[in-house]
Amino acid sequence: MIKILFISLGCDKNLVDTEKMLGLLGREGFAFTDREEEAQVIIVNTCCFIGDAKEESINTLLDMAHYKEEGSCHALLAAGCLAQRYQKEILKEIPEVDGIIGTSAYDGIVSMVKKVLEEKKSHLTCFQDVDALPHTDSPRMVTTGGCYAFLKIAEGCDKRCTYCIIPNLRGRYRSIPMEELVQEARVLAAQGVRELILVAQETTLYGVDLYGEKSLPKLLRELVKISGIYWIRLQYCYPEEITDELIQVIKEEEKICHYLDIPIQHASDSVLRRMGRRTNQETLCAMIEKLRKEIPDIALRTTLISGFPGETQEDFEELYRFVNAMEFDRLGVFAYSMEEDTPAALLPDQVPQEIKEARRDELMELQQEIAFEKSEAMVGRIVEVMIEGRVAEEDAYVGRTYMDSPNVDGLIFVHTSQELLSGDFLNVRVIKALEYDLIGEVYHESAE
Repeated sequence: MIKILFISLGCDKNLVDTEKMLGLLGREGFAFTDREEEAQVIIVNTCCFIGDAKEESINTLLDMAHYKEEGSCHALLAAGCLAQRYQKEILKEIPEVDGIIGTSAYDGIVSMVKKVLEEKKSHLTCFQDVDALPHTDSPRMVTTGGCYAFLKIAEGCDKRCTYCIIPNLRGRYRSIPMEELVQEARVLAAQGVRELILVAQETTLYGVDLYGEKSLPKLLRELVKISGIYWIRLQYCYPEEITDELIQVIKEEEKICHYLDIPIQHASDSVLRRMGRRTNQETLCAMIEKLRKEIPDIALRTTLISGFPGETQEDFEELYRFVNAMEFDRLGVFAYSMEEDTPAALLPDQVPQEIKEARRDELMELQQEIAFEKSEAMVGRIVEVMIEGRVAEEDAYVGRTYMDSPNVDGLIFVHTSQELLSGDFLNVRVIKALEYDLIGEVYHESAE
């Protein structure tokens, strides 16, 4: 039986593509392994959103190329964003790569694997129009441990922020039909998934292209009806597109976590204009104030870019004051990465790397203080926790609260001698705060 090693890099949206490819390959009878030396086929789903991601993807392909000689590998394939963007360069510089699969053509993965293995063909390419929407009718192979899964509700983006290459690689914004998403969510629930995390390049515009209006609230009202789904989490909500209707749905539906990821990138109006963003500091502050007024316990996460071209010390200080005033519950900062073929790469006044990184570090130090204060305020509170796994050799489990999305936010470690399973929900009393994580104990109301 042919064994396949699949490596997924980059974002959670890329991971959904990986899981769909795994589902297609599994249906055809392929087996899977996590050991490079025993894989006959190695597939790398690549990323190239920023320079570090591009470097990681290239290095991974180079590392896997060694197994064409040292292991059992007969086919090395590259999929995803790096493959879409640099297909010719990959085939030239890494000749061990046998095939390239574009971002909108991953449904051709089975055919490509068979051609390489059975017909001994190499340097194959599989691409569709970047605006095509791949279709797979086989269930995804969930790789996140089973209790949560990402639901990609749209592909591509129309925003055209000046620093971003994604529209070139992923095409225009295309919503996935609501009935397909509801069916996919039902299948995931039947597989034991308890938390759905809705993702897209931008979730807030869902349905505009298909239904002529923002339809995320309607989608949410359908998803909450699915038995077995306990939490629904929203990621990548552009602040200028958040509607009163969406806020109302989050307030009314118990299954929807009081959590929003709202990537704002900056707070200086001049920098936001150069970024091509469609908001300003005043509207950002107004939206954050409205969200906290309407949903007082909402956890807000955002991402920022430091050192964007033309960012002055005054711009940075304005951003610093904004972060200090807004006190986001969760925040990440990226030093600006110049990407070829983007308008921002041609802007004057590029900021030196050491300044970009110093500003990033300064913002993260500030956020660390904010995060610790917020964690300290959690001590003594009773919170609902979803268990994700056991801590090895200890009477403790690791889980998350509604305020924490997997892989990017914090964890809570729960001390208990009782047997718990991944996906279990229970009430926990927070007894200690760490920098970003919490420690708790199972709360028994009868003991009060």
